[in-house]
Amino acid sequence: MYSLFSLPLLVILAISPPSCSALSRLSFDLRAGRSARHVDLSTTYEPRGWPPRSIPIEKRSNLNVNPDGSTFLWLPQDEYSGKTFFDRWDFFSDADPTKGHVNYVNRSRAFDQGLVYTQEDGTVIMKGDDTKWLEKGVYRDSVRISSKKQYNTGLFVLDLNRAPWGCATWPAFWTLGTGNWPFNGEIDIIEGVHDNQHNQVAWHTAPGCTLTPATNFTGKIVQHSGQDNLDCNGLINDNSGCGVIEWSRASYGPYFDAQGGGVFAMKWDENGIAVWSFYRATVPKDIVEGTPDPSNWGVPSAVLEPDNCNPLQYFVNHSIIFDITFCGDWAGNSYATSGCPGTCEDRLMDPGNFVNASWSINSLKVYRKQPIKGRITNSAYQFNWCDADPTLVNRPSIRANGKR
Repeated sequence: MYSLFSLPLLVILAISPPSCSALSRLSFDLRAGRSARHVDLSTTYEPRGWPPRSIPIEKRSNLNVNPDGSTFLWLPQDEYSGKTFFDRWDFFSDADPTKGHVNYVNRSRAFDQGLVYTQEDGTVIMKGDDTKWLEKGVYRDSVRISSKKQYNTGLFVLDLNRAPWGCATWPAFWTLGTGNWPFNGEIDIIEGVHDNQHNQVAWHTAPGCTLTPATNFTGKIVQHSGQDNLDCNGLINDNSGCGVIEWSRASYGPYFDAQGGGVFAMKWDENGIAVWSFYRATVPKDIVEGTPDPSNWGVPSAVLEPDNCNPLQYFVNHSIIFDITFCGDWAGNSYATSGCPGTCEDRLMDPGNFVNASWSINSLKVYRKQPIKGRITNSAYQFNWCDADPTLVNRPSIRANGKR
């Protein structure tokens, strides 16, 4: 019997908005002499719920394959970049749930104080205040933003020139489920404190989710009391969840910035949750071209496998969040052993200590997983392009103000 990947194929796309009641077709010419790795999607595709409509799809280099052999593509869903970057975010201005010594300011104050802005070249800046001298005990202004849109699975690709760092500084790029924390989950993609060199990926969940220690990833599992902490339950072990420290010293801090930044990517689907990081010189070509294919990226930095933690059960309705806080539960409690001078509270007073506490972002792109179903006819392969499983489709937007 013929296999999809055993025959030379040319993909010609004639497609309408995806619907399993009105199936679109991908026709593969068996005589064209090209393989399925050259799938031509250079036509216009209008999937349901995408703003704006009529988004041109770039040519894709290949089909992706699930562990069960089914095929799919990662297709563009949302892009946050340039002058419109801040249009689809809420500004969090409540007290920091992690006890940070920070005043999160609202949208108008953030723009007025120059804590958020977009440069002429489209680069997006978010930062903590680095201009005001403070009295001892006074908190420093900063920003925390949360995407208005929520996601249930996706491929999240952040291209940035620099991430915040410095003594007393605690930044994060993460996703958070709505409702009572941590019952709809939290995924920390970038997180660190002070001038550490290694990023820490973490998951915080309801009871019942654990890391699989035999999983193939390059990072080191975070320990608790001298033992690998496999339990992701966010209600125990000082709310630490489970985590993996990246091996590369270019994954966080001054060395990451010195390399010109890079790309972090988080893949979340029914096959688990995985995180990769690439400093600038190693960013894969498919990411640069907007046709990401994680199967070409090598071993991830961190992985949460589905066998001991169902990613569709423990992670639901996630907003994307950026923040910069100071001191608090992690940066404050670790300050004395960090090698930083003085105390965290004293460090907060001098604005010159926070010149590196800023995000510089080129883009954040979110891709959705589009399954493809196929069958063989007498003259060609014909593929049904159907909507994703309902668990993979984004749900209505509800702002999440949950605890980290």
